[in-house]
Amino acid sequence: MTKSNPKPVFDGQNDFFEEVKGRKPALFLDYDGTLTPIVSRPEDAQISQEMKDLLAQLAEKYTVAVITGRDMDDVKKLVGLDNLLYAGSHGFRISGPDGLYKEHEKTSVLLPELNIIEKELMELQKKYKGVQIDRKRYAIGVHYRNAKDEEIDDILADFEEVLAKNPGYKKGTGKKIVEIKPDLDWHKGKAVLWILQELGLATDDSVIPVYIGDDDTDEDAFEALETDGIGIGIMVEHNGNPTHASYTLKDVDEVAELFKKLL
Repeated sequence: MTKSNPKPVFDGQNDFFEEVKGRKPALFLDYDGTLTPIVSRPEDAQISQEMKDLLAQLAEKYTVAVITGRDMDDVKKLVGLDNLLYAGSHGFRISGPDGLYKEHEKTSVLLPELNIIEKELMELQKKYKGVQIDRKRYAIGVHYRNAKDEEIDDILADFEEVLAKNPGYKKGTGKKIVEIKPDLDWHKGKAVLWILQELGLATDDSVIPVYIGDDDTDEDAFEALETDGIGIGIMVEHNGNPTHASYTLKDVDEVAELFKKLL
């Protein structure tokens, strides 16, 4: 069930900290908008040294995974810490310490099809100033944050035309971005549950999974943890829309503050 009013983590009532008291959090973290502020160009979203240091300290005590729509290799390079788990392309590719690895079984079919769709979407980048195509391994994003306001409806209409020509693919949405991705029963929530199972944490009552994210794509993970009371979802910069998350943080600075508290 979605919640319209998630509670602020730092509201003076300490509800969140009471929930995790006596248990070890397993942290699942989005990248853009959670570990780094949202920026105009995705390639400029560089993690701060302070945030990187906090993640390194957290990973010494707890399980820490970055779950992102970015390509897995891209986010591994950006974060640059070997003792974290990384799930890229909304969980279609996962890696971690001690040889942990998963890649979706339909790789050989999906990648050639996505290569064709990428060429079709590149026409939007040529047609509209400010549009940026962001190819990930298992998804293709169309960023329109820098496009002209009066052209956004046309950009989205052209995007829908490409989507309609490619059965077996679906639309993803985010902050000033739409994506084409495989229409398969796999997403960030499934990736989180798979990691918990693989690490033997799914039935460990001493561990409480905590997912922190800021976007529509994170709702799958919030729902996966919150529906059966498995864990806790925290929405960063909640915009007032219904969410499966129980708690909210104002911004990336508050995410860092939470990390310090957990340490």
